Amino acid sequence: MTVYVDDMHRRATVGRITATWSHLMADTTEELNAFAKELGLNPAWIQDAGRPTEHYDVVQAKRQQALALGAMPIQYREAGHLSLAKRRGEAFDLTAHRRELRTRA
Repeated sequence: MTVYVDDMHRRATVGRITATWSHLMADTTEELNAFAKELGLNPAWIQDAGRPTEHYDVVQAKRQQALALGAMPIQYREAGHLSLAKRRGEAFDLTAHRRELRTRA
């Protein structure tokens, strides 16, 4: 099981916070919520709960903290492949996905 944090880096206002945001995702809901708790995120902040696109929005300081705690950095477009694999009920293998992209190039 793996937790991922993407490199979206989108400037937006969420609630009262204007910041640069990325997404925290995981292979399973349980792992995502456990990691989010470790980061100090409120469980109510989860988005798309129970769906393949479930995630937490994180500001850059939390993104860096997630990386320090072992989250795998992924590109924004790879997050879509993670969601697709989850939708299909398949395991997401980031290494295999990146290898496949290299062979296509």
